[in-house]
Amino acid sequence: MAVAIYWLLSQLISLYILVIIAGAILSWLVAFNVVNPRNQLVVGIGRFTYAMTEPALRPIRRFIPPFGGVDITPIILLLGLSFLRRVLAALLLGSAF
Repeated sequence: MAVAIYWLLSQLISLYILVIIAGAILSWLVAFNVVNPRNQLVVGIGRFTYAMTEPALRPIRRFIPPFGGVDITPIILLLGLSFLRRVLAALLLGSAF
């Protein structure tokens, strides 16, 4: 049972990581004028990724402001999710870090 719970939580973390990466890539593509920010598909994807990631990124941004216009909070969130996955493995599967 613990293996199934770990697998489900690990898959959810993986999906969330993909959403974070997609949001970061989309923001770069918009910033460098690679995609049209007025395109409805781009707007929809942008709103989705913002709505999914902003609640987790906002508390991190309170402590770590952008450095020279570069926002590193997604990287910190990715590291935190990786750490969370390892903690879950240790708790549910009994494996060491």
